Amino acid sequence: MTTISQVAQRAGVGVATVSRVLNRSPRVSEPTRTRVLEAIDELGYAPNAAARALSTGRTRTIGVVAPFFTQPSVVERLRAVSRVIADAGYQLVLFDVEGPDRFVDLAAGGRLDGLLCVSVGPSRDELRRFDAAGVPVMLIDAQQPGMPGVFIDDVEGGRLAAEHLLALGHRRIGYIGDREPHPFGFTSSARRRIGAAAAIDEAGGELVVRRGRHGRDEARAITIDLLTGEDPPTAIFAPSDLQAMGVLEGASDLDLDVPGDLSVVGFDDIEVARYAGLTTVAQPLEQSGKRGAELLIGALVGAEVGTERLELQLVVRRTTAAPSRVPSRQSQEIGQRGATCPDV
Repeated sequence: MTTISQVAQRAGVGVATVSRVLNRSPRVSEPTRTRVLEAIDELGYAPNAAARALSTGRTRTIGVVAPFFTQPSVVERLRAVSRVIADAGYQLVLFDVEGPDRFVDLAAGGRLDGLLCVSVGPSRDELRRFDAAGVPVMLIDAQQPGMPGVFIDDVEGGRLAAEHLLALGHRRIGYIGDREPHPFGFTSSARRRIGAAAAIDEAGGELVVRRGRHGRDEARAITIDLLTGEDPPTAIFAPSDLQAMGVLEGASDLDLDVPGDLSVVGFDDIEVARYAGLTTVAQPLEQSGKRGAELLIGALVGAEVGTERLELQLVVRRTTAAPSRVPSRQSQEIGQRGATCPDV
């Protein structure tokens, strides 16, 4: 195994100079830096991360806490996060949050230089631990008083979706969202519901709320239950495109035409939404990941950072239209061919 001493000997410099090059110190001339880097390449030297952490007090590692990070909206954010972190010379470590102890011990033991939190945030006690350890925390798609980060206005997003459906003539609108309070502390679904409910109430309409576990299959089952009940809605708003895809599948199971029998609006504008022609409230997923990572890198070098609000946009595609003026198959037939689904 090649050692740092061998690199120093090959480059004709001292070990301290090699260390400065590895730690990107400005106290090394460009010709010397070039010689050291060439020696590293020739010898295939890989610096020991633990040793570097001991000498510099930095691990060059950034942690990302993300909810269910295989979901499309999280993946789109992480794509941008990983690019920014890699370009800044840091390693990325993902931490799953499918449990109540998601932040336990993350601030201890010098494991991380910084932490990005996607859609969730540490409690006040947890934040105090990070502060004591000198680990800056940045929020993406979440807000907490006094915490820096990047966010959207979920309430306004819910209003955008509802106002679009109201403008088309829908007055009885379904909402299929997450359980409240959410077991992992996610609040975006509730805030989007609040925005939609306010707009619909102001217009004299009715929001029919159904909740369940976050996911496509759950939304599909709830949709079937809702549309086979009495006086089904003419439109459904789901607080994520993933859930909206479940709504579309449920409508297909009942042989309903979208948007003839049912209009559907989602939220996020993930890639599959574009292929499905889903009307949705688009949020800049990659941009939020990019800016959150950039702000955290800035905090690590002592820059003053705050909060940034990103804009939303309603994207109208082929899953929304005015409600039918004639009795639909929905009211005439689906009660006869309704499927059973679990209680939610």
